Amino acid sequence: MDIQSKMENLKNELLRHEYLYYVKDAPEISDTEYDFMLKELERLEAEYPQFASPDSPTKRVGGTVSDSFEAVTHEVPLLSLGNTYNVSEIDDFIQRTAKLVNDPQFAVEFKIDGLSVALTYEKGILTRGVTRGDGVVGEDVTANIKTIKTIPLRLLEPVDITVRGEVYMNKASFEKLNRQREIDGLPLFANPRNAAAGSLRQQDSSVTAKRNLDIFVFNTQKTDKELKTHVEGLEYLSSLGFKTIHPIAIISSGEEMRSICEEWRVKRYSLDYDIDGLVLKVNDLAQREVLGYTAKAPRWAVAYKFPAEQKETLLKDITFQVGRTGVITPTAELESVFIAGTNVARATLHNEDFIREKDIRIGDRVIIQKAGEIIPEVVSVVKEKRDGTQKPFEMPERCPECGSVLVREVGRAATYCTNADCPAQTVRLMIHFVSRDAMDITGLGEQVVQRLFEEGLVKDVADLYTLKAEDIANMDRMGQKSAENIINAIEKSKSAGLQRLLYALGIRYAGKGTAQSIADKYGNIDGIISAPLDELKAVEDVGEAIAVSVRNYFDQPKNIAIINRLKEYGVSVTAEKKKTATYNEAVSGKTFVLTGTLPTYTRSQASLLIEQNGGIVTGSVSKNTDYVLAGEAAGSKLEKANKLGITVIDENEFNRMIGKN
Repeated sequence: MDIQSKMENLKNELLRHEYLYYVKDAPEISDTEYDFMLKELERLEAEYPQFASPDSPTKRVGGTVSDSFEAVTHEVPLLSLGNTYNVSEIDDFIQRTAKLVNDPQFAVEFKIDGLSVALTYEKGILTRGVTRGDGVVGEDVTANIKTIKTIPLRLLEPVDITVRGEVYMNKASFEKLNRQREIDGLPLFANPRNAAAGSLRQQDSSVTAKRNLDIFVFNTQKTDKELKTHVEGLEYLSSLGFKTIHPIAIISSGEEMRSICEEWRVKRYSLDYDIDGLVLKVNDLAQREVLGYTAKAPRWAVAYKFPAEQKETLLKDITFQVGRTGVITPTAELESVFIAGTNVARATLHNEDFIREKDIRIGDRVIIQKAGEIIPEVVSVVKEKRDGTQKPFEMPERCPECGSVLVREVGRAATYCTNADCPAQTVRLMIHFVSRDAMDITGLGEQVVQRLFEEGLVKDVADLYTLKAEDIANMDRMGQKSAENIINAIEKSKSAGLQRLLYALGIRYAGKGTAQSIADKYGNIDGIISAPLDELKAVEDVGEAIAVSVRNYFDQPKNIAIINRLKEYGVSVTAEKKKTATYNEAVSGKTFVLTGTLPTYTRSQASLLIEQNGGIVTGSVSKNTDYVLAGEAAGSKLEKANKLGITVIDENEFNRMIGKN
């Protein structure tokens, strides 16, 4: 057998085993045997690159690094679905449909909580993978798509077809990823959907390859195959080698749908992936043509979104946490209750005003839910179940960590510990200092910082730059390699620049945008240290409260001593020189505030894009704000923007502003 034939046979065999393992869940060989075959193919492709095939399984390991993703117009738009939030709306949908077509049957499917993509195959070979984007224009993420093992690189038939699917991350992979990010000192992903979206849009596909993404294919966008029903289409897709999401039922009435909604509202947590609702689709494709489309969504399908699950439990106690700026946050200690897939035993109570407004007392029966099904919160008190044993809430007069007097500033909800040497504040400040958005010291996660402080190796942020590899390696559960990586990250952080350093110092009220404005104004930390209060107030995006806070910070000898030590250890205290490149005129110099959950960007990604285009990101809406970039579940910031007449934009408009479409 010649080399080319050998490589082709080896490739085909590997593709067959991938399909059996990842799609059919029926492996025929061990992982070791598969790995041996893959390495052999990699060796042959390196030696004979002229015979390497575009659908080779070796393409799944990733490795290409892209500066940006190419914008691609979908040949068939990827429309969104209309949402319903109660079964009566489902009844209305079914009745409207029945008036337009005879005896409609509906397929009920899981609404996978992931990221929608279109996959295009030519003669059975995967040629392009594109994100949904705004439904009309998406981003070419083909290199990353190829790393997902459940996506066939070559179909079982040499057909031309475009399909739509939902890329997601299962719960086990999500938990594993967040555990590793915590060890590495990186911000945790809020939920599997955010993790999947962030992973699929990595510039380096080798990173995507490590994230263990998955997909369910649920629709044929374009095909020459004649199909009569949606179910027939799914069976056809399955026969081509796709992992499909099959209907859980075929129904014809609202009563049937009501039963299914009630059943899966609870059972969804037993799945190893997240669903946020159910999708109802007309099964007959000819009937779909009759029903047609609105400008944004098909008239033949609708999504039912599960309501936020609420549970009643006992509030056993209220404890208090001390933040990096001394803010005291009350926390509800609950009788553990299973809600939205996890056991919840604690929930934030925000501040004193929140507790008094809801009249929350120790010993109350309370209703809790997860905000966005992520963060536990107390919704209300079951006052009719009070028996007189409940204790009214009292805000402590002294810090629970150091015993110092607590103060509450006039006009503000937060209560603060006045002791700058409070151990809890010191640890929280160090955790903030090393975080990704601050000095970005990879490997120094929350637990590692806590242990460094408890073992006396660091007493303040400047001490981090005196650490040696052996100090860290001698700690429990820390090896030499990990220690060396942390020391390298600490050394690298010295060149982070003035803006990051200002933000990392944890000056009260001074967020990333404020730090950027001050760094741009003064250029070095000595200029800020000597800046008069009135001059600081005049800096864009600063104002009275922030200026006073900045001035107070640099008036404290202890803080100046830390800054002098940071200088001594080689930490840069000057601003990075502005690039001479021309910024996007629509964004440059404009101030943005972000609120809510965006469809495809994380907050960090959107902020970075704004800053790369010359804009400024701040945390609060004011008369100086130019734009509010709002996503799903936008809150008080959106309300304030509307009151002030600030321009509110969505992600699609933002993409147009930065020229992404």
